[in-house]
Amino acid sequence: MIKAWEDKKILILGFGREGLSSLEFLRQKFHDKEIGVADQLKFRDLNYKLKEKIKKFSPLKLHLGKDYLKAIDKYNIIIRSPGLSMASPALIRAKEKGKIISSQTKIFFDLCPGIIIGVTGTKGKSTTSSLIFAILKAARKKVKLIGNIGKPALTFLNGNGKDTIFIFELSSHQLVDLKKSPHTAVLLNIVPEHLDYYKNFKEYLNAKKSFILYQDKDDYLIYNASFPVTRKLSKISKAKKIPFYIDRQKCPGCFPDGGKLVYCYSQSGKEEIIKIKDIPLRGKFNLQNVMPAIIVAKIFNLDNQTIARAIKKFKPLPHRLELVGIFKGITFYNDSLATNPNATIAAIDTFKNKIGTIFLGGHERNLDFSALAKQILLYKIKNIILFPVNGKRIWQEIQKRAGTFSPQHFFAKNMKEAVKLAYQHTPQGKICLLSCAAPSFGLFKDYKDRGDQFKKWVKKLRS
Repeated sequence: MIKAWEDKKILILGFGREGLSSLEFLRQKFHDKEIGVADQLKFRDLNYKLKEKIKKFSPLKLHLGKDYLKAIDKYNIIIRSPGLSMASPALIRAKEKGKIISSQTKIFFDLCPGIIIGVTGTKGKSTTSSLIFAILKAARKKVKLIGNIGKPALTFLNGNGKDTIFIFELSSHQLVDLKKSPHTAVLLNIVPEHLDYYKNFKEYLNAKKSFILYQDKDDYLIYNASFPVTRKLSKISKAKKIPFYIDRQKCPGCFPDGGKLVYCYSQSGKEEIIKIKDIPLRGKFNLQNVMPAIIVAKIFNLDNQTIARAIKKFKPLPHRLELVGIFKGITFYNDSLATNPNATIAAIDTFKNKIGTIFLGGHERNLDFSALAKQILLYKIKNIILFPVNGKRIWQEIQKRAGTFSPQHFFAKNMKEAVKLAYQHTPQGKICLLSCAAPSFGLFKDYKDRGDQFKKWVKKLRS
């Protein structure tokens, strides 16, 4: 495939983490070829690392600034970064003109020499991918963690062969135009998300379909059978299917049973893998990340002791119900990765009425906050601290449903102000939970920045 691009004009569209990785990959293949780079940032706004790479990987043709999409007309092949929607008018026109629209993910799937274990879903992708990686590594398999959680995929094409297993965390943006599916596909859950990027939930769901659409009878599909959406979606795959359940006990599959997680391959073949109390991940929802990792391990014929030992040693990832500490009698938890209402509902369900204060709100994605409002009122969370832009809308949903109990609410313009309010109003012995039910863009660079600022101000303001 790549060899056929030798006499074509190639444009990298979007010069972030993946765009830079794509440039490094192409420069290895085409040493002297001029490659186009287009990005909405102006040259002066690029960070130092990107400017140094531009010098290193010349000859390049730069198309930077607000009119960067016009560059598409001058090229035959466009390598799209995940953040650029295939529904963009510029990319639709390019496709109509017969231009090749590719991506780092598509190139990797075409050239990958080893086995791909793909992981997707609305939430839990990073934890599940990291768990699978930890278990297979403990079993001394040659394994690489790539995609959103690891390094960009093309970084790993050189120096790896048929015996390499690639754990690939895949977002809907990476899947939307994929024409191949992973050998082992892990489908976690699908709930409304990214509705600022997709027209509606149906379009978001369609973006996930290619994840399993091209599987065949020699492949595997591991899916969350407790979600009606994933149950229905699983039917389009031709792979061998192994479900997991949070709400029932059914063979074949993986499910909780009597305080343990059980793998069952037939009515008479039930294996106890690990006691739930030994799993170092808080919350019932996290069992839905552990179970698919167990099934992957069983597909690779790993023994139960190795699986259990690796899970027990697993360290929870940052920004996912991360304990910050106990200060002034208040327990602070950072759950900044909760960027939609379902994730925050799951976090509230973990602590229930132990929560004294919750931080909510952020970037507007037009999601439904009604179920979240009911959960807050059910557990009588006393203090709600709200961020722009959609904090006001979340408060209106809570107000609408408030009866005899109504929380105190405060609007905060930044994290320092929010944490100050939390120290002033959270009762001793209660939890202060950062779990915003919305993306962080606007006030913060990303969910990591939001979580890091929370941790910083919790520690700075404790005295």
